Amino acid sequence: MRTLFALALAGAVPAAWAQTPASNPMPDGSSDMYVGLGAVSAPRYQGSGEHRVTALPLVQVQWSNGVFISGMSAGLHLSSNPVLEYGPMLAVLARRSHEGSYDAIGVPLGSLDLSGTQNKPATPAGGTPTRPSVAPPAVDEKAPLAGQRSGNRLAGTEAIGARLQGGVFFNYYLTPTLRVTNNLLAGSGRDRHGASWTVGLQHVTRSLAPHHSVSLAADLTMVNRSYNQSYFGVSLRDTMNSGNMPYAPGGGLRDVAVSARWNWALSPGWMISSGARAARLQGDARRSPLVERANNITVSTGLAYRF
Repeated sequence: MRTLFALALAGAVPAAWAQTPASNPMPDGSSDMYVGLGAVSAPRYQGSGEHRVTALPLVQVQWSNGVFISGMSAGLHLSSNPVLEYGPMLAVLARRSHEGSYDAIGVPLGSLDLSGTQNKPATPAGGTPTRPSVAPPAVDEKAPLAGQRSGNRLAGTEAIGARLQGGVFFNYYLTPTLRVTNNLLAGSGRDRHGASWTVGLQHVTRSLAPHHSVSLAADLTMVNRSYNQSYFGVSLRDTMNSGNMPYAPGGGLRDVAVSARWNWALSPGWMISSGARAARLQGDARRSPLVERANNITVSTGLAYRF
């Protein structure tokens, strides 16, 4: 039996980042289910310089008929060939507001601001910010110039609603433990015309010691113009409200990434699954005024029970 366990990030990161579970041959009418709770430290949005720690559920279910659910994605294995995996899939991309990407079932635990701090006037109980008693205020020589932003660069930008994406996956095994993965998804962005294609190379779970296994992966993601304009572009309306310079990116390579996952089987039923992913934005996405940091790291861990 070949099983690939994936930690469900539940919208904290784009669904295409999650690996499609490997086909798991089972007796008719049976299922394989993991349920648990974890925590993830991830950028507030793609390109953010601030990380947020969020509590998230771990969910992965596979049925003998090929249907699977993995976090915020679901699909159907159609192939009976042991070296090929393909089929349709659905994935939810979380809503992004001016405060970052959120998911309804995610609960923020805290945050670590890596982009610097902003000095804000104190707000008394009446709700009106207090002002200095002396005037004029001193000029801050380090203040950003017009068109430059500090702190949260999404402030004042238009929110993008949660999107249900549809697409296909196609995986090919080069060896029993090495597979090429492909996820093609469409339906994201403000106009729902955004599309992404993620292609990767994954080393399926390898046993390092009794009860310990690890999987490694590298991937890159291509997106169309509509995707980049929604998540990395700055419209004239956003410019007026946020102060960011107008920006109209085209499509192309969005990012490249490497990741690792470590599974520790505590017992036949309980497992600790931990992972890390390092991604670097590329091309027009990297040059966006909204990007505070091109290199983003996501770290997660969780405890799951197998039914």
